[in-house]
Amino acid sequence: MLAPKKIKYRKPQKGRMKGMAKGGDYVAFGAFGLKALEPGWISSRQIEAGRVTIARKVRKLGKMWIRIFPHKSITKKPAETRMGKGKGAPEYWVAVVKPGRILFEVDGVSEAEAAEAFRLCSQKLPIKTKLVKRREIGV
Repeated sequence: MLAPKKIKYRKPQKGRMKGMAKGGDYVAFGAFGLKALEPGWISSRQIEAGRVTIARKVRKLGKMWIRIFPHKSITKKPAETRMGKGKGAPEYWVAVVKPGRILFEVDGVSEAEAAEAFRLCSQKLPIKTKLVKRREIGV
């Protein structure tokens, strides 16, 4: 599972997810990418599940890149705890994803294989996604 080695704040605030992705919004490494169509939190477990499904499809003939990383910790208070007494302990890590962000990229596979791999991956994610191709300069 992905988690940062060191962070500035152990318990960050929730924040807002309005607007489009500021960066990471184009296919940079591979030939095909999986693009987010709505905002959301993607946990490190969901990223790992997506990575495994894509890896099973592309196997040794293709290469895969993960373009998101879970930097934000999500806290939870224990069950049946009274209100107050501060914020809960960090439970898991999430990546904050806005619309337009490229989540995964693949190369070395056909478009049909990439589409199938991303379809299976998108079923593991809590947001809507779509397949996008790399845009060549001058085309």
